[in-house]
Amino acid sequence: MVGIIMGSQSDLRVMEAAAEFLDQVQVPYEINIVSAHRTPHRMIDYAEGARKRGIRVIIAGAGGAAHLPGMVASLTTLPVIGVPVKSSNSIDGWDSVLSILQMPGGIPVATVALDGALNAGILAAQILGTTDPVVADRLEKYKSTLKDRVMRSAEELRRGDRDVD
Repeated sequence: MVGIIMGSQSDLRVMEAAAEFLDQVQVPYEINIVSAHRTPHRMIDYAEGARKRGIRVIIAGAGGAAHLPGMVASLTTLPVIGVPVKSSNSIDGWDSVLSILQMPGGIPVATVALDGALNAGILAAQILGTTDPVVADRLEKYKSTLKDRVMRSAEELRRGDRDVD
């Protein structure tokens, strides 16, 4: 259902968070390396064939110039979520953020925070949850655990336990 792609193996340390969340809510995904610059024909094949493979949302992570999310979005009508990755060749991550965020009109890419693959996984599941009640229910349970964690921490703080998360 979800395609997770990244520009290079080094991006996997960030992109694994999306895969782990999708595992948690039991949403199937594929994960692959597809470089916009080093393998442009592979990128085109991936983007143009994604729908036929059953992909409904694409999460694309990239560092540096970060062209992968936008180029994939230009080749498909599927929603694309861009994850800017702070890489060894980036300018503190800002080049990646701005490259993904500043897409021209007509080619939208939903963009999450720098190294924000977890939120990309959550957003992909939320998109799928608009038409899949099972996924929506799993997301409700996940959000409930977030609320419970905050309420527990607030109660611990109220009791004077300053070592809360």
